[in-house]
Amino acid sequence: MEHSAPLIVWANFFSDLAVDLPAHGVLERWAEQAPRKVWLMRPGDVLVTPVAPGPAFLDHACGLLDVPPGAVTVVTVPWTPGTTMAEAVERAGLTERLGALAAERPGARLLPVALDRSTVALASRLGLRIAPYGPAGVRASAVDTAYRLNTKAGFRAVAGELGIRVPPGRVCTGEGLSGTVRAMLGRYERVVVKPDRSAGGCGLVFLSRAAPVLGPLADRAPGSWVVERCLDVARSVSVQLLARPGAAPRVVHSGEMRTTAGSYTGYVSPLRGVARGTVRELERWGTALGRYLADRGYAGPYGLDAVVTADGSLYATESNVRRTATTTPGAMVERLARAAGCRDRTWLVAAGRTPSAHGFTDALRRLRAEGLDWRPGRGEGVVLYGDAPADGRSWRYAVIGPGHTRVAQIEAALARALAFEPPSGAG
Repeated sequence: MEHSAPLIVWANFFSDLAVDLPAHGVLERWAEQAPRKVWLMRPGDVLVTPVAPGPAFLDHACGLLDVPPGAVTVVTVPWTPGTTMAEAVERAGLTERLGALAAERPGARLLPVALDRSTVALASRLGLRIAPYGPAGVRASAVDTAYRLNTKAGFRAVAGELGIRVPPGRVCTGEGLSGTVRAMLGRYERVVVKPDRSAGGCGLVFLSRAAPVLGPLADRAPGSWVVERCLDVARSVSVQLLARPGAAPRVVHSGEMRTTAGSYTGYVSPLRGVARGTVRELERWGTALGRYLADRGYAGPYGLDAVVTADGSLYATESNVRRTATTTPGAMVERLARAAGCRDRTWLVAAGRTPSAHGFTDALRRLRAEGLDWRPGRGEGVVLYGDAPADGRSWRYAVIGPGHTRVAQIEAALARALAFEPPSGAG
């Protein structure tokens, strides 16, 4: 991502855009990934984050990015469950400090993870533009559309308008959930129950005629739900794009998602092993969605998730109108590869669990001892892109290399070097 004016990188993982705020356990897990936003920064930028990057990780990332030590500012925001990031800033008395940092950086823009209403309001109070919006600012319709398309029901409705194929399903309230499940199981052998506002596989429940019991879900009256036919999925895929009012949407990357029980666990790009016509259809759907967003004033990143069934059919499952789990790693890969003079890099992001806890310095030392760490001169290697995990064991990593075969070889060597435990499920 190129930018000339300073950025205030706003890691607002605590947002009501992707999931409802009461799901604070999910938000806390997502917020642990906030330090990775360092990969978007250049000298003079500010990172506002609920989780501070560790000193060793920050130094290492800045070294790979060729950013001088101390050239970026980090502001850590303590968070109270049930609040958005903007509300947490105000509760912590940090609004004035952010205003001062912005004033020291003429032309600075706020770069959020999610375009939620509280962020737009805070930016207005601080007199900050939100990237990539122009002087006219963010239209209310853009925010409303982002909220709508981060729901399953909203996406299904828009997909119908745009001719995007989705799995057979029904939208219902919590009070009607049990009846809807019974009706759907009367038609299909298996169904999946999805909270209307959820992401990353959060809250999915799989049911079948042999095991139709909703359990605790039967008591969850509030909110809306989607009950869909459970398809015979062969591949989970996605395309990530940029919406640009006044211009055609741009495809940034596509790839295959690694999943376990419907939950996202990793990503490999570019997409391969899928029929060319299927890839074109996926990108055509993503572009149609981008035009819909741009017409309503939305600008910036968004993604379209889909599945390829065993018979080769493509079905879209959800849209994510925000920065997704692959937006920042993809930008990091592009930036590192460009600096190394590499083109057409293959990359993946995933996670592995070590048998014992390690600090960031120790984990990096192990990679270097095996010659696996990213080195520009080689144009391949592993990047521990998300800092040391809170438990010291659940490591997120990226692998960059000159093709899928080489990337797979490096990932296997990484698993041996850090003694990753076998995965607990298929994916």
